[in-house]
Amino acid sequence: MDKKFWHYIWTSKVRPIKVWYMIALTVLSGLICVFALRDNYKHMDELRQKVYTADQQNGDLVTALQDLQLYVTNHMNTDLAKDSNSVYPPIQLKYTYERLQAAAQEKAASTNTQLYSDAQAHCERQNATDFSGRNRVPCIEQYVTERGGAKAEPVPDDMYKFSFATPKWSPDLAGISLVITVILAVLTLLRVLIGWILKRFTK
Repeated sequence: MDKKFWHYIWTSKVRPIKVWYMIALTVLSGLICVFALRDNYKHMDELRQKVYTADQQNGDLVTALQDLQLYVTNHMNTDLAKDSNSVYPPIQLKYTYERLQAAAQEKAASTNTQLYSDAQAHCERQNATDFSGRNRVPCIEQYVTERGGAKAEPVPDDMYKFSFATPKWSPDLAGISLVITVILAVLTLLRVLIGWILKRFTK
C-alpha cells in the first residue's frame, strides 16, 4: 500500500474525528461519574444516619438496616469504613448494645433473686429449729454456690455489629458513566496514536 492510500485513510477517515471533541466528551463523562459516585456516598451516609437515629431512639432498626444493606450492596463507592475514625465493623450500634446488656443483667439479677429465695426456703426447712439463723447463712451460701449464681451473658456481636460489602462496579449512573469514560479515554488515545502513525506514513 502506497502513501496515497494512507493519505486517503488519514484525510477521509481519521482526521475528521476531532481529538478535542473526544477529549471534551471524556471529561464530561468523567465529571458525571465523579458526581454520581459522590451522590452514591452521600445517600449511603444519609441511610447510615437513619440507622443511628433508629438505634438511639429504639425505632424501626430492622427496616433502617435493610435499607442501608440493600443500597450499599448494590451501589459502588458506598464503603462504610471510609472515615478515618471508623472501626471495624463499621456499623456498631451503641444504644442497642446497651439495651441488650441491660436486659441480660436484669435477667441474671432476676434469676439470682429467685435463687436466693429458694435457698432461704430450703435452709429454713433444713434448720427449722434454728431461730437465730446462725446455721442458715452457711446453708444459703452452700446452696447458691452449688447451683451457681447466674451471670449476665455476653451479647453476641451479630446483635449490634454490622458490615456490608460494597461492589467494585454497579450498573447505576456512576458505574455506566465510568465505563463510558474509560472507553472514550481509550478511543481518544487510539485516535491520537493512529493519527501520529498515519502522519508519518503520509510524509
